[in-house]
Amino acid sequence: MTTLTPDHAAPSLPRTWTRICALSDILPGTGVCALVGGQQVAVFFVAGEVFALGNRDPFTGANVMSRGLTGSYTRGDVAGLKVASPLLKNAFDLRSGQSLDDPAVRLPVYAVRVDGGDVWIGSPD
Repeated sequence: MTTLTPDHAAPSLPRTWTRICALSDILPGTGVCALVGGQQVAVFFVAGEVFALGNRDPFTGANVMSRGLTGSYTRGDVAGLKVASPLLKNAFDLRSGQSLDDPAVRLPVYAVRVDGGDVWIGSPD
């Protein structure tokens, strides 16, 4: 697999990488939670890709995003992959962290790479 980074990531910035787990430890279509630099990070394996977002649900303040429901969405001409909070079901784009319910809300996005079958998370963007 190749390194996955969000569209707005600055590839020239140095990153600190943290090994999270083996990719095989994450069931397809689900997420896990990891502690990276003192922050909870929700790591998802959806549609053959790996994504990492902040684990804190900005609408409730609970650290539950890794337990969210994943799927796809279409809004107008835009299609993508999403995770919905398990509490209030607010949805977020897995690539950008952007809330699909409130344009003023966004989850932090972390760079992800899969190397040798292991999932690595980079410092936040």
